[in-house]
Amino acid sequence: MNYVILGAGPAGVTAAETLRSVDPNASITLIGGEPEPPYSRMALPYYIYGKIDEGGTYLRQDPEHYDKLRIRYIMGRCGGVDSRDKKLYLSTGEVLPYDKLLIATGASPIMPPIPGANHEGVETCWTLDDGRKILELAEKGSPVVLVGAGFIGSIILEALYLRGCKITVVELAPRMVARMMDETAGGMLGRWCEAKGVRVVTNTRVTNIDKGEDGGPRLKVGLSDGTEAPADLCVLAVGVRSNTGFLVGSGVKVNTGIIVDDYLETTAPDIYAAGDCCEGIDLSTGKHEMLAIQPVAVEHGRIAALNMAGRQHKHRGSLNMNVLDTMGLISSSFGLWQGAQVGQTAKLVDEDNFKYMKLEFEGDQLVGAQCVGMTDHVGMLRGLIQTGFHLGEWKDTLLRSPERLREAYIAVSQGAPSAGPMAPHVNTPRDGYGHAGATGH
Repeated sequence: MNYVILGAGPAGVTAAETLRSVDPNASITLIGGEPEPPYSRMALPYYIYGKIDEGGTYLRQDPEHYDKLRIRYIMGRCGGVDSRDKKLYLSTGEVLPYDKLLIATGASPIMPPIPGANHEGVETCWTLDDGRKILELAEKGSPVVLVGAGFIGSIILEALYLRGCKITVVELAPRMVARMMDETAGGMLGRWCEAKGVRVVTNTRVTNIDKGEDGGPRLKVGLSDGTEAPADLCVLAVGVRSNTGFLVGSGVKVNTGIIVDDYLETTAPDIYAAGDCCEGIDLSTGKHEMLAIQPVAVEHGRIAALNMAGRQHKHRGSLNMNVLDTMGLISSSFGLWQGAQVGQTAKLVDEDNFKYMKLEFEGDQLVGAQCVGMTDHVGMLRGLIQTGFHLGEWKDTLLRSPERLREAYIAVSQGAPSAGPMAPHVNTPRDGYGHAGATGH
C-alpha cells in the first residue's frame, strides 16, 4: 500500500506514525510545506519568549525519527490533486502516485485588508519563520500592537508580555476571546491584562498602518476611535482560513473546510482529511464543524490513518475545549459554553479575585462550562461533558452550589446517585464569591 500524507503538522505526523504501527510494510510519504522539520505552531510563543529554542518546537526530538520508521519526509506544496488517476502534483515538479491520500494541510492566517499591512514590521505569528522575525523586533520595552485578542492572539500576548514589550491590544469584538468566553469571563481577562500594564482596546478596528517618523517607533497604527498607537512591531492575529485552494477540480468538496464523513473520508474515494483543514464532528452538537485546536488535529490524524489502513474506526466527535494562560490567569471553556437551547446555568463569580465558574446543563447532563482563575476543575469538567454522565440529583445540587463539583464528579463516576444531606461534603467553601445562582434559558 502506498500512503501519501499532505501536511506535516500534528495531524499528519500522527497519521504517519499510526499507519506505520498498523501497516509495517507500507510505503509512507509525509510532505511538509515549509523548510523545517515538522513542528508545532502552538509551541511558537514558548520559542518567542525564550523558554525553548527552535528545536523545542519540533514535534519529534529525534532527528532520525522518521527515517527509523521508514517514513519518507519531503518538502513541497501541492499544486493539484487528480483523484481519478490518484496522483498528487507538487510545486517541485514531482508527481506522486498514491493508493490512499490524507490531506492535513491545516490553515493559514487571514490577512485583513488594512492599508499599510505590507510594511516592514507587520507580521503574523503562524510559522517558525514568523517567530524568527518577531524575535528580531520584540525587544524589551519596545512598543508592540497586537491586532486580535482571540485564542491565538491571547497566546501571542503572553509571549510578548514575557519578553517585556509595551503592548497595545486592539480587538474588534466587545471583549477578549469572544468566541471562547462570555461577557463576565472576557471582561475579567481584559481587566487582568490592564492591571498588568497592557492597554486593551475593544470595539475598535485598525484603519491603517503607516511608517513612523525618523528616530521614533517604526510604525504608526491608526485606530477607528481616531487615535494612533506607535509600534516597532505590529502582529496580526485576526483568525485563520483552511488551506484548501489546491483542491479545485479534485472532486473533494469544500465548505468552510473539507467535507468528510464519519470516517474522515472526503467526497473523493480514498482521500481523507484531518485537522484544521476539515470539518470534523463536534461531540457536543453532533454536527460537522471546524474545531481548529491541536488535540483535535491529533485525534483526527489517528482516526483517519486507521480508516486508511482498513481498520474501520468511526469518529464519534471531538470536544471543543480551550485552555488559555494569559500572564498567569488561567481560563478555559468546554463544550456548549454558551449554553444549550433549553437548559439551565449555574454561576460563581468573584470579580475582585478574578475567579469565575459557569456550568451549563441540558436535562441532568453537564454540556458546557467556563472557568477563570480556577484550574482544579479542568479535568472533572472535561470528564463530565465528554462522557455525558447523567448527574441525577447532583444536577440540582450543582445549580444551587456549583462549588460542589468535585463531590458530584466523584459520586457520579463511582455510580452514587444521591446528592442528599448525607453525601460527603468536600471542604470547598463559597466564601469570597460575589454571587452564586442558577438560571434557565
